[in-house]
Amino acid sequence: MLRGIIALALALGSSAAAGQTPKNVIILFADGVAATQWELGRYSSRLLRNQPFAATDVVFREGSLGLLASDPRNAFVTDSAAAASAMSTGVKVDNFAVSMTPDGKPHRTVMEAAKAAGKKIGLVTTAEVYDASPAAFSVHAKNRGESQSIVDQYLAMEPDVLLGGGSDYFLPKSAPGGKRGDGKDVIDAFAQKGYRVARNTRELRAAGPGRLLGLFAEEDMAFEIDRDAAKEPSMADMAKAALDALAQSPNGFVLFVENENTDTAGHYNDAAGVMRALWAFDEALKVALDFRAKAPNNTLVIVTGDHETGGLSATYARGAGEGRLYAGPEHLKMLERISISFGAAAKALGRKPSADALDKLIAQHFPGFQLDADVRDAIVNQTPLDRNFSYATQNALGRMVARQTGFYWGTAGHTTEPVAVGAVGPGAELFRGYQDNTEFARSLQRLIGGR
Repeated sequence: MLRGIIALALALGSSAAAGQTPKNVIILFADGVAATQWELGRYSSRLLRNQPFAATDVVFREGSLGLLASDPRNAFVTDSAAAASAMSTGVKVDNFAVSMTPDGKPHRTVMEAAKAAGKKIGLVTTAEVYDASPAAFSVHAKNRGESQSIVDQYLAMEPDVLLGGGSDYFLPKSAPGGKRGDGKDVIDAFAQKGYRVARNTRELRAAGPGRLLGLFAEEDMAFEIDRDAAKEPSMADMAKAALDALAQSPNGFVLFVENENTDTAGHYNDAAGVMRALWAFDEALKVALDFRAKAPNNTLVIVTGDHETGGLSATYARGAGEGRLYAGPEHLKMLERISISFGAAAKALGRKPSADALDKLIAQHFPGFQLDADVRDAIVNQTPLDRNFSYATQNALGRMVARQTGFYWGTAGHTTEPVAVGAVGPGAELFRGYQDNTEFARSLQRLIGGR
């Protein structure tokens, strides 16, 4: 039924979209995701959930589809701050910079353009809300690590919705989990400005209309596979709450909704974690598309990412004499049976994993998987597999899974693979074709206006 509604909305809106500017813009941002990850989401969703994958089956198929180069000002491989900054400001910056060039000059961000146009704005992420991508789409910093400054800029900017993790830099060191050195309670400062504050799923769902601050973890929010649904809302829950809060703006709104777990799972070489994060992303995308279905001529929905993480490659490679192993349905079912994220597994094992604890963890959470001797040694001795694999436990678990499923990884870092961008709604045609990521920002700011 959902797919039929979405398809009808697309059909009704397609002829009117060309040459128009949207009242509302919803940016769905999958950090660390490029074509290979989207294909994993599509294939696994059909096979394991018996559901269409809205990113590929609706937005990429029915809308405008393009590719974005991701290189920053000072390198070939980007970090998230530089990539998101280019996609927000239309200007190349150095790695780690947040919408600011080396001369210290800040450049207008997407959310600053939206504010200037009289639109409401919202930032939603599964990372800390002060993390590189949401920060680059809104504020400025010489370095992405300036977390306290970024939070202070949010307080001054007053986004209408701010949801995610990262309560640590909203609270003083004297408070549990707080890290601020100036003694300020910024959660209270937001409340004094009239924000409703949500700290768990129930409070988010009961929030109602008006400005909204939601902080659901001290740092990053949990992976979908580990998430306590009572404590932390899903990405779809947050998207719905944000849209409920922004929907009645007379001049429209710009909403940024990010899944950061796709990136972290890529760094960890956690194929099961990426797969489930993509499913969570797609549920949030369906919320956005359902919203758009009610006003297809007014709302632009964009699906994209900033860079590729991990060099994911589903393949048939195996050792000499072992024959080919084609990654397929039985291997995806093995991924589905994994019941813990690699990050949570590493935390459970600690800095000095014992062989017994490792064996118990594999037996409990990785049914059907066996540890080869070299992988076991890498985890017990905390020895990285190679220079481009920097997370000893996580990347070794990724190698174990790869050898038995065919889901291999080339690195624990980012790659230069161009990222996909798909768009449906007024102005979608501007994102078609092969472009630099700065062109994404220029098109988006042109649609938003506010000069």
